[in-house]
Amino acid sequence: MKKVFNILLVLIASAVFDSASAQIKLPSLVRDSMVLQRDMNINIWGWASKGEKVTVRFNNKTFKTKAGDDQKWLIQLPAMKAGGPYTMEISGKNRITLHDILIGDVWFCSGQSNMVHQMRLHSVRYAKEVASANYPEIRQFWIPTLTNLENPLDTMPISYWKSANPTDVLDFSAIAYFFAKDLYQKYHVPIGIINASVGGTPIEAWMSEEGFKNFPSILKTLDKNKDTAYINSFSRRHSHNFSNMPKPVDKGLTGAEPWYSTAYVPTEWRQIGIPGYWEDQGLRNLDGVVWYRKEIDVPASMTRKEAKVFLGRIIDADALYINGKEVGHTTYQYPQRRYTVPGNILKPGKNLFVIRVTNNFGKGGFVSDKPYCLFAGNDTVDLKGYWQYKVGEVFIPHRGFGGGFGFSAQNSPTALYNAMVAPVINYTIKGIVWYQGESNAGNPKDYEQLQESLIANWRDKWKEGNIPFLYVQLPGYGDFNYLPSESGWAELRNAQLHCLSEPNTGMAVAIDKGEWNDIHPDRKKPVGDRLALAAQKIAYGENLIYSGPIYQSSTTQGNKIIVSFTHIGSGLIFKDSSYVSPNAEEVEGEFAIAGADKKFVWAKAKIEGNKLVVWSDEIKDPKYVRYAWADNPVNPNLYNKQGLPASPFETGE
Repeated sequence: MKKVFNILLVLIASAVFDSASAQIKLPSLVRDSMVLQRDMNINIWGWASKGEKVTVRFNNKTFKTKAGDDQKWLIQLPAMKAGGPYTMEISGKNRITLHDILIGDVWFCSGQSNMVHQMRLHSVRYAKEVASANYPEIRQFWIPTLTNLENPLDTMPISYWKSANPTDVLDFSAIAYFFAKDLYQKYHVPIGIINASVGGTPIEAWMSEEGFKNFPSILKTLDKNKDTAYINSFSRRHSHNFSNMPKPVDKGLTGAEPWYSTAYVPTEWRQIGIPGYWEDQGLRNLDGVVWYRKEIDVPASMTRKEAKVFLGRIIDADALYINGKEVGHTTYQYPQRRYTVPGNILKPGKNLFVIRVTNNFGKGGFVSDKPYCLFAGNDTVDLKGYWQYKVGEVFIPHRGFGGGFGFSAQNSPTALYNAMVAPVINYTIKGIVWYQGESNAGNPKDYEQLQESLIANWRDKWKEGNIPFLYVQLPGYGDFNYLPSESGWAELRNAQLHCLSEPNTGMAVAIDKGEWNDIHPDRKKPVGDRLALAAQKIAYGENLIYSGPIYQSSTTQGNKIIVSFTHIGSGLIFKDSSYVSPNAEEVEGEFAIAGADKKFVWAKAKIEGNKLVVWSDEIKDPKYVRYAWADNPVNPNLYNKQGLPASPFETGE
């Protein structure tokens, strides 16, 4: 019995495989403008009628095979040097011609939202990079989001290879683009990016069933998830819970005049500050819709031209109205709010700004420490300060709501592997780039084993040996904590650190590139640059320093712990420290030390040669040292002289 949400795929597969007179068909990746992997055997594959003869003509050579009983065929082209553009002709009962094919290096990029985040979401910081993107030999293939709980798929929805130009680069993953650009400028060969990433997803969703052989509880979950009746029960429960809830009514949209209208006369509005959450300003535990309004004075010099409004980040959804006209909206909390105002909207003098904010749970409102302004040309108007607010709707908690959010296929083990990775496995690649972990930070204890299993699982599937596997260690995120404390994010970073024991792996440390109030930090280029450095060492064999200091070992001498590192480069340094003690060689801040009881206190540290000495007068018999051990360390300041940050670590494990 097939799952309802797989019916479309079944129909597609039937069209490909079941017709006895089927013509040659190709996977979505094998198409015009593709980038093929240099210096390695290249797989070209597809489907045809049982026993149908298939011919591939490429680069002045001809290759032949025939479709098997399962109607599948595969031809392996010999290794070729970088070059192109080439044309490929594939023929059987029909003929397909593919144009503009390049041969270079292909990287499979995957993970969650920080690998998804496109250049368009960071186009203000990287406006020059977008405008100057003229790299027809850097190309990205974006895999649409799709799930399957039953088995690995051969097919996926149609998508396209796009090259890096000022228009199409906006759809490139920012991390992947800067990574690819660095490699292209270094080696001058075409670079292909295959991006399979989905926001908010755990690592378990990206592994195949074989990857869970050491996780019996997950294997049991997989068996349950293959039961259609079990999965459908979530949908029925979800539908039942919501059918009993009262239909929402937003007073701001249902009165004689909507509250964003210039004809509306406001009554009983109260004062509130932007930025800030409304729960911190007198509205207790309110989930619902809150309207904000303010008359903004706009000089004549800013009118009759296109303007921009920056509204930082808003939790969760919003719509902006100016003088009664909607100028932009966003449906979820993570994107930066950057709205374009047409030239006919603003007028000299007072302009009515109204913002409708919807919050579903937790604190709602405007995230602090973000830009809130209106600007046009060289003029800027600050939008921070006091506004007026009124509640349009209150979401009533529903009793017996347990399980009401239903079943999330994309968060389920194997679901994304089956639909977004498995169809790509035949495609020859140079290596893998991975940026994930945020969704596992709440339960980090198994992450080391999970990521090691993912690495082994994907290498086994691609059958290219110990293919380079590069990944990003999570940056800082969340409130600053000025006391030593436990941290799920720190534990997950430590698990990522330990995965460097796997051969042919490289880690880009990003602890210094986070933002306390944004899980999607804006500074993507330095992370892409560090991944490219790792690639130059791991994948291309360059002799260079690609990483900051990595914890190696420690010894105890009296009340001090001596820490040794790899990747020290030209030497260890403390960078931009504001925690220098009266002894200029000693630094305080992100180092903590503990005895056998693991009750950590802040410590002092100094560099002696290529080692770090850590101590505290409070701890006479130290056993453990931690560095930058927090969700968001205040001042991670240990680097090598090449300017690369040290990974957070814990000794004595």
